[in-house]
Amino acid sequence: MKRNFIYLLTFTIFAMSACKQSDENIITRSDIKLENDIMTPEALWAMGRIGSYSVSPDGEKVAYQVSYYSVEENRSNTVLYCQVLSDTTANLLGLGSDPVWLSNDKIAFASKGEVWTMNTKGKARKQLTKTDGEVEGFLFSPDQKKVIIIKQVPYYDIIQKRPADLPKSTGRLVTDLMYRHWDHYVESIPHPFILDLETGEEKDILEGLPYECPMEPFGGIEQLAWSPDSKQIAYTCRTKTGLMMSISTDSDIFLYNVEDGDVTNLCKPNDYEIPEVDPTKTLATQAVNQNEVDYQVGYDQNPKFSPDGRYLAWSSMERDGYEADRLRLCIYDLKEKTKQYVTESFDSNVDDFVWAPDNKTIYFLGVWHATENLYRTDLEGNVKQLSDYQADFGSLQIIDDTHLMMEQHNYFHPADLYLASVSGDTITTLQQVTHENDHILSQIAAGESEARWIKTTTGEDMHYWIIKPPHFDPNKKYPTLLFCEGGPQSPVSQFWSYRWNFMIMAAQGYVIIAPNRHGLPGFGLAWQEEISGDWTGQCMLDYLAAIDDACENLPYVDKDHLGAVGASFGGFSVYYLAGHHDGRFKCFISHDGAFNLDAMYTETEENWFSNWEYDDAPWNKDMTARAKKTYDNSPHRFVDKWDTPILCIHGEKDYRINATQGMSAFNAARMRGIEAQLLIFPDENHWVLKPQNGVLWQRTYFAWLDKWLK
Repeated sequence: MKRNFIYLLTFTIFAMSACKQSDENIITRSDIKLENDIMTPEALWAMGRIGSYSVSPDGEKVAYQVSYYSVEENRSNTVLYCQVLSDTTANLLGLGSDPVWLSNDKIAFASKGEVWTMNTKGKARKQLTKTDGEVEGFLFSPDQKKVIIIKQVPYYDIIQKRPADLPKSTGRLVTDLMYRHWDHYVESIPHPFILDLETGEEKDILEGLPYECPMEPFGGIEQLAWSPDSKQIAYTCRTKTGLMMSISTDSDIFLYNVEDGDVTNLCKPNDYEIPEVDPTKTLATQAVNQNEVDYQVGYDQNPKFSPDGRYLAWSSMERDGYEADRLRLCIYDLKEKTKQYVTESFDSNVDDFVWAPDNKTIYFLGVWHATENLYRTDLEGNVKQLSDYQADFGSLQIIDDTHLMMEQHNYFHPADLYLASVSGDTITTLQQVTHENDHILSQIAAGESEARWIKTTTGEDMHYWIIKPPHFDPNKKYPTLLFCEGGPQSPVSQFWSYRWNFMIMAAQGYVIIAPNRHGLPGFGLAWQEEISGDWTGQCMLDYLAAIDDACENLPYVDKDHLGAVGASFGGFSVYYLAGHHDGRFKCFISHDGAFNLDAMYTETEENWFSNWEYDDAPWNKDMTARAKKTYDNSPHRFVDKWDTPILCIHGEKDYRINATQGMSAFNAARMRGIEAQLLIFPDENHWVLKPQNGVLWQRTYFAWLDKWLK
């Protein structure tokens, strides 16, 4: 359900777990030859996936990682390339991930759980750390005398340690909440260690503390930063455990003095005490009003020092317990000890940012009207939009005063790296640097996408994407899919997904209608927040308004052959629409969707989510009217109205929305005598990450659609 689990996060997971095979058994770029120009699951999984990258200090080269997959071997590995920006040829350096330049001729990288260095030819490899493969991330100090390494430390505060005389016992004695997170039981947590490269000595920054840094499940090395003089480290941490951790999103930015170990909380007074709260109610209704205090209680993370070291910037949310609050850019003046927010005029999220060399300009990425583009702000909060592409930018890095490196993708092109030249208030040139999948894309006929705006039942304007098949014929009728987005507050922008991939859906002969319904970012905070406490209200009317508009105004949409599909909150939407669609749809597909909200409240591990979205616990007799509406409209209460075939998909390691939700929906459908299938993955979480499982997912998905819509 987390909004920020979107698309590029999968690269980090694969990067840190890859490279366990020998160089002789390395998976490299696929030479797949397609039988025709139609995208297939095999073609999708043959594509290389660009992840972390780094530009050399002289701005002339880029080192980047690509993950490759073997469906036959059911595994992946990650390799590194080095490419001169003025050239189109990339030099394969070998296995590794997370490249960082130490000079114009030396690259540091991760491989097999250790930190290594090599030259730009992939030679002269030297292992710097010796941790028995425990390194999960690293960050060199600017003077290169020290390096932060992330390692797991044992943690038995919540799950008790097994008795010494029963080492083969499998039972876990649990004493508090947050005993499992995302897809694993929490018996260790990540800590940052400072490794002195000269003496070999290590120091745990959080020694003896039961807190995570980086914060799981998605946090990485971006949650820490070195000051330019190598004397301080800024890090992200949520100083809570157990029950309080499960109901709170309140994390802070801490400043650590490398010389004496002194720690300062930059978000709150050092004597701040966690207030007592009712864990079954929304924290925002109990905690102090943010406007009345000079500290932050929401997500604060991902600090970055200005080049001169005077300022520290980080992304900040205002309200505790609200994981999808607007991501603002906070600037802390380390000299004056003051903070300010410099993106208040941008009514959407700051998704990534980077300082310019002048110490007063920050470039950032944000979504607006269904695309992720480049913006700029100064220290006074003057925001300018610099690009307006029908595409999404991903991460960005600064090269010099006028050049940035960014990743870009859209519905018909996976991630590649681009060099942007900025002059004045615009990107003047955008040069594609990498061409990772051109050899596959050149064999495939792409479809096309276009935007359409309609009125909702509230009279507001709503945007939706239309994605058309390749070789589109406007005189034909096409079976059509309503795509229901997850999150519930993730944007339907020009994303590229290796599962919910619009290119392959369109290639199978489907038109896709993808609404930016109420609840999604990029259309103002008021639009985004409308969904909380109203999961089955306006957003569902928006879905129906979009598909009804398509049927009435797009002559190529076959209104007699409609399907509705979605994952996470999108899967919940499918379960709800199954009981409220008035015969519109001929089939449904729900992946990892919530089905029974009463059960979901206590099943999920991040209880802040349910508190915020549902407003209250289902057993509270004095629950709010908003909470009562939520529980009264849970999809499981309308199974008596189900009348349409449904495919339920779920991963048994999904601890965000437990697999019992998908199983219950499938069981209910069959007990109602409705055609149904259940695709269950014992070894997958909220996503599907293994190659053969991914292909099975695609084949099952399209077989179901073809059966009922063609």
